Amino acid sequence: MTTNFNSMQKARSIFVIAAFGFLTVCFLHSCRTNDSANVERSQESKPPYPYYSEEIEFINSKAGVHLAGTLTRPSRYGSYPAVVLITGSGPQDRNEEVNKGHKPFLVIADHLTRKGIAVLRFDDRGTYKSSGDFQQATSLDFVNDVESAVSYLKTRKDIDTTKIGLVGHSEGATIASIVASRGGNTAFIVLLAGPGLRGDTLMLMQGEMMRKSAGMSKENIQKTLQQGPGLYNIVRKSQDARTLKEELTKYISGLDISKGEIPPNVTREQFIAQQVDVISSPWWQFFLKHDPATTFQKVSCPVLALNGGKDWQVTADENLAVIGSSLKKGGNQNVTIKELANLNHFFQECETGSPNEYTMIGQTFSPTALSEISDWISKQVDK
Repeated sequence: MTTNFNSMQKARSIFVIAAFGFLTVCFLHSCRTNDSANVERSQESKPPYPYYSEEIEFINSKAGVHLAGTLTRPSRYGSYPAVVLITGSGPQDRNEEVNKGHKPFLVIADHLTRKGIAVLRFDDRGTYKSSGDFQQATSLDFVNDVESAVSYLKTRKDIDTTKIGLVGHSEGATIASIVASRGGNTAFIVLLAGPGLRGDTLMLMQGEMMRKSAGMSKENIQKTLQQGPGLYNIVRKSQDARTLKEELTKYISGLDISKGEIPPNVTREQFIAQQVDVISSPWWQFFLKHDPATTFQKVSCPVLALNGGKDWQVTADENLAVIGSSLKKGGNQNVTIKELANLNHFFQECETGSPNEYTMIGQTFSPTALSEISDWISKQVDK
């Protein structure tokens, strides 16, 4: 099963946001856009590659999950520093293929490998060639998958096991920070559009921006801001799954839901039940309760945090500020934080940053951002 726009519409990757008087859907890693079939993906390299590429498998023994991926390294011979690429929210394949053909992890892996760094990228559990149940997993399950990837790299003679780092995008940045906070031998982490704010705060900010861009009235935007906290607080305070569903159903049933917000051939009761099922899922519960700031305070390895200046989904100013202050509070002295102008959530050069632009942009990943990543990693591994 290859991850694409159609499958993403039905996946757990949706970010439910209180809006239009109720719950509407914004996809963190896929958005409804115009057709882009004729847009060239010029950064996507084609074989034969000037480096060695190998299909690999490894096991998360804790979960009994078999994970499949690709390991690229500068040559078949030698011992190299390495990174594990960690995808964002939703069921992603090893290339993090989204937005009708963009393959950002393929582009990143190609760039880093040409710079002398081995790269392991893998399909999320339950996606493409990896086994497991994605829908029942939380970020902590994905943390275990990433730790298994690192353990696999440490078994290889062609990898310098003292120089294995993590590069995570969006939710993948959260996962990278949790892995690093557990100690071990994480050499460094790169956070690409990583959240610093807690999930409920992040969602309210994202929802407000989306609705402003859609031309929603100030009255309806204010309605969103009033309803969201109540919904999220129920999830954050809940300790019991059955009670949680009952409380969510009661809360949502009391909201003013217009007929235009309910899809055709779906009753009001069915619509409410669908929303309750999504927001009471294990992944959502963890996302809304997890405070990234406390995790960053425990990260002692070198950190590079990058955000696009036009990122609507994980806004640069607010999130980078929390990441920086939290790392500093924890005593981390090797921290580089940069906001890259005119880049969106996927680090594409853009006009507005709106998700409506994603698929229409030919560029998959900004060369400036690629250089920032590879130059910084090279400095860490050359020490």
